Amino acid sequence: MNGPKDRLRLWLRLLKVVRGIEGQLRENLRQEFATTLPRFDMLAALSRHPEGLKMSRLSGVLRVSNGNVTGIADRLAEEGLVKRVPVPGDRRAMILRLTQAGEVEFARQAAAHEAWIDQMLASVSAEDARAMATRLNSFAAHVEEKENANAQ
Repeated sequence: MNGPKDRLRLWLRLLKVVRGIEGQLRENLRQEFATTLPRFDMLAALSRHPEGLKMSRLSGVLRVSNGNVTGIADRLAEEGLVKRVPVPGDRRAMILRLTQAGEVEFARQAAAHEAWIDQMLASVSAEDARAMATRLNSFAAHVEEKENANAQ
């Protein structure tokens, strides 16, 4: 076996699988909820933080620019799904939180999202899914350690 070539093949296969699933999710979200994956991701992040997140922290969680977060937040706020709350003692900072309507809408979308993923990965047993997730988590932790070491 040729280690570097095997790893390259693995990377290309992972990329193809992820892009295929992501493309289907984007299409499903567009068709069933008239929304986008970035909007879904923002609602998901806020649902995990009921106390809300500063816009700058939300950018970090989503790994997108502040400008992208602001644009998506503006549209979600116009629709009544999120609200901006001033940060005490910091006139420029805002915390973004889900509204009750946002919680309800995200719950609907999340249930559909889970069902779509379950259907797309139906050929993977629960045991294999857990094992793959464990391996990928270990790999991600290793990559993160290297990134942190290089940043110092």
